[in-house]
Amino acid sequence: MTIAPQDFFPQIADWVNQLDDTFPGAWIKPYFAQWEVGHLLSLALLGGASLLLNLRLIGVGLTDDSPSEVRRSVLPWLNLGVIGILVTGVLIGTSNPERLYTSEAFTAKMLGLAAALILTYGVSLPAAKQDGRLGRNASIAAAIGLAFFGLSVGVFAVAKLVNPGLWHVITAAALLVLFVTRGLTRIIYLAALVALMATQLAIHHLIYKPDDYAHLDPANKIMILVYLALILAAAGVQIVSSGRGPQGAGPATKALAYAAILVWVTTAAAGRWIAFA
Repeated sequence: MTIAPQDFFPQIADWVNQLDDTFPGAWIKPYFAQWEVGHLLSLALLGGASLLLNLRLIGVGLTDDSPSEVRRSVLPWLNLGVIGILVTGVLIGTSNPERLYTSEAFTAKMLGLAAALILTYGVSLPAAKQDGRLGRNASIAAAIGLAFFGLSVGVFAVAKLVNPGLWHVITAAALLVLFVTRGLTRIIYLAALVALMATQLAIHHLIYKPDDYAHLDPANKIMILVYLALILAAAGVQIVSSGRGPQGAGPATKALAYAAILVWVTTAAAGRWIAFA
């Protein structure tokens, strides 16, 4: 069983198949490369703004400014990035509809996009406006956003030819935690990461042959769980040890700021893997 849009909306197959042959798809399709460039530039702008905002909630980055000040500075660029990815995304979809319609990665991307918008506009921005305080509405939005995020990761994890893309998300999470940790925690965490990478290298080239998928697939799944356990443990230590400053966020807000960063990474990674499915 696949989890592509065609499995949920089979009745629109004929409409999807003719989208790129009729107006406006027929006019948009010759400029597909330009829409792709615009999409990537918008994603980079959005990613930078989201990083600055959520890193401040975590307690690093632009710490000379309050979260509300950082919010005011990045909000126009964040909005521009979101508008850019939505507009160019629709144009890309209109000029390449059949690939998206049959892609499980596209399902993961759309679920991730919904989660990213909810966590960004429903949680991170309101929390930053209140200098880290998480209100009731933001808490409700967090629950909904995390549910969509979980669905996105779930689809990403089970989709054939797509699930290796989860390593992008894990790598981003590992680097993010390495950036925000300090002191002895960072040293221990970095040493553990290096040990895990050395172990994985040995599994792929010394213990098993590179094409021994019967053993490598289960081993890689176990390694993912070990990486996740290490990353979550280090992030938890950072959240607890950094405490709440005079203009900082509490543990729940910090944890959600991590999620608000990684959900955009998940959305971008799923988008890149559409071509490989």
